[in-house]
Amino acid sequence: MSNVTIPKREYQKLLNNSFRFEYLRQILEEDIFSSPPTRNRKTIIGEFKKTKKYNEKFIESLEKGLKRSSYFK
Repeated sequence: MSNVTIPKREYQKLLNNSFRFEYLRQILEEDIFSSPPTRNRKTIIGEFKKTKKYNEKFIESLEKGLKRSSYFK
């Protein structure tokens, strides 16, 4: 077996790229184009508010987008 010596910075870069590739591969294995489990706009908005991760401006924008969507009518 042969050994290859590379600088630590290059190793970190390769390792980081490997983790990113693995993350992307896992995401692509999921069914990202499946429809949401509910069509109720109020339920969706409520779930987003419950997480307390999103500011009011984002919630308003999401609500506006859901109202415009033909899927959620």
